Amino acid sequence: MIVSDKAPEPVGPYPHARRVGNLLFLSGVGPRQKGTKEIPGAVLNEKGEVIKRDIEAQCRSVFQNVKTILEASGSSWEQLMDVTVFLTHMKEDFPVYNRIYREYFPDPATQPCRTTVEVGALPTPIAIELKCIAVIS
Repeated sequence: MIVSDKAPEPVGPYPHARRVGNLLFLSGVGPRQKGTKEIPGAVLNEKGEVIKRDIEAQCRSVFQNVKTILEASGSSWEQLMDVTVFLTHMKEDFPVYNRIYREYFPDPATQPCRTTVEVGALPTPIAIELKCIAVIS
């Protein structure tokens, strides 16, 4: 079981990741910032509902959070094998997500497998969450 002191705290009773042999399974990772409940690119009203979101800011933040957990676990961005992406607004956000994804994975020969699905909601007012599997050399 792996819990990183550099990544945002999980929002429930689960670790950041679990290692099984040379495989690393990450729990769902969102864009929240470490030590706060702040969500980059999200403006909330007094009820905690999203009134404005910047998917690019959230994508970049979630990728950084994944990198942080991978490194704390003895793996790396380059060792990602599978990424499941949960978006709350597929039609509006997928083109931006896809563009940023290409920046982070420029070489088609080393891109991980990927599945992207739209969900009605995530546990906190975020627009994106990643579930990843990596290897540990």
